[in-house]
Amino acid sequence: MSTYPPLQLHVPEPPGRPGHETDFSYLHVSPAGAVRRPPVDARPRDTGDVVDALIRVLDEDGRAVGPWDPQADPELLRAGMRAMLTTRIFDARMLTAQRQKNISFYMQSLGEEAIGIGQALALEPTDMCFPTYRQQGILIARGYGLVDMLCQLFSNDRDPIKGRQLPVMYSSRRHGFFSIAGNLGTQYIQAVGWAMASAIKGDTRIASAWIGDGSTAEADFHNALTFAAVYRAPVILNIVNNQWAISSFQGIAGGEAATFAARGVGNGIVSLRADGNDFLAVLATSRWAAERARRGLGPTLIEWITYRAGAHSTADDPSKYRPADDWAHFPLGDPVVRLKRHLIRIGAWSDAEHARAEAEITAAVAAAQKEAESYGTLASGHMHDASTMFDDVYKDMPAHLLRQREQLGA
Repeated sequence: MSTYPPLQLHVPEPPGRPGHETDFSYLHVSPAGAVRRPPVDARPRDTGDVVDALIRVLDEDGRAVGPWDPQADPELLRAGMRAMLTTRIFDARMLTAQRQKNISFYMQSLGEEAIGIGQALALEPTDMCFPTYRQQGILIARGYGLVDMLCQLFSNDRDPIKGRQLPVMYSSRRHGFFSIAGNLGTQYIQAVGWAMASAIKGDTRIASAWIGDGSTAEADFHNALTFAAVYRAPVILNIVNNQWAISSFQGIAGGEAATFAARGVGNGIVSLRADGNDFLAVLATSRWAAERARRGLGPTLIEWITYRAGAHSTADDPSKYRPADDWAHFPLGDPVVRLKRHLIRIGAWSDAEHARAEAEITAAVAAAQKEAESYGTLASGHMHDASTMFDDVYKDMPAHLLRQREQLGA
């Protein structure tokens, strides 16, 4: 007889369930301004303490405090605010459009707008982003047209991807936005490869990769870390820890035993953990990582702590697995409200201007939607001709595809 008790597996449990308020104490939130700012040429082991802390700049009163204050130009912050408002208003209208059957599917970034937009404003326009399906704010911050975005959602005659991608899976080389893949995790290794190619060519452009907490369990995530560390690829490796995959808590992906940022240090990569709902922290941390990459100092992994305020997608009902009012109790708050408080404090914004901006943006999105709908929607029965499947695939179409096209009568 063994003297040991029977073995048991540990299955992580979320800190809240429907009908039971979430205990957010597991987040380990650092006070604003309390986390040190390592030198930009820090080694991976020099950031071992930072991966367990949380970089924050904005305090509860909207003041920018501590060594990570980016001293940002108020006009840049205003641009960030308008981009976040545009993303949020755009998302809300597209949820309604999906319910009206004008599009088949949608994924919003409610509560996460600061991360993609803040980093987009910290990068150069020619840097390449390899996003997931919740970084539409990058396109908005980089000036991609709303009509073009809407036409991709509607898969209509003006859809730049010709109906080949699910809605929200945008692609715009001109705006440094790599094609989104539905196979989660692939963009991470692609970003590292692109960054390596940029270095091999002697270019000055860097890459930015995005992944969610759940997708860190994919093999591509670990493969990307290995290549990035070994070859010191000029890439920023972003992990958006919004606490939930489609219906499983971040602990299932390994976030309970250690921070996701700690995985970077373990792989020999300088790593940080930052408040993703603090626009100034996003801007400062992203600038720090971008400078490292441009100076040839290698990759930086950043875990962004945020919260998926809405459903995973229009096919999901989060009330089945978490408290309905979770976002209202999330200790890092709303990124729009926090930046608004700061801008008002420094005299660069007001409640009246905020209301005017919301009205102007709502009108602009509505006008863009009306124009995009004139080219067709799912509800109007629009379908791309089957012959378009042969377009833009090969520079010189192989003979067997030419034959198949002829058989199709296209």
